[in-house]
Amino acid sequence: MTVTVTGSAISLNVADPEASAAFLVEHLGHAVEMRADGFVSLSHPSGGSNVVLLRTGLASFKPAEVAGPAGSGLLLAFVVEDLDAAHERLVAAGVPVVTPPETEPWGERYVQYRDPNGLVVQLVEWV
Repeated sequence: MTVTVTGSAISLNVADPEASAAFLVEHLGHAVEMRADGFVSLSHPSGGSNVVLLRTGLASFKPAEVAGPAGSGLLLAFVVEDLDAAHERLVAAGVPVVTPPETEPWGERYVQYRDPNGLVVQLVEWV
């Protein structure tokens, strides 16, 4: 039996969901779909998965044993067009760069930034 998937989202626990949401809205063009105390759900007009940001420690988070902060080993990656132009704009806006643009031998060009909660946001372009 196949499950019909009608959408997808990644959910991340952060200390300040509003700060990470503002980062994605201002710098990458996401839009707020829903918000409540400790919760923001974002989509992007060009599609892809939604990003859900939850305040760390919400009692409603299940299962409780994995309710810690997002971050260790996690990259929030977005495939983009014209990575270098996007990078110039983000640097001009003062976004902290973690890894400057690099191109891997297999054709992945990427750059990494840090959002206000310490999440690593990666932009990728296939060249």
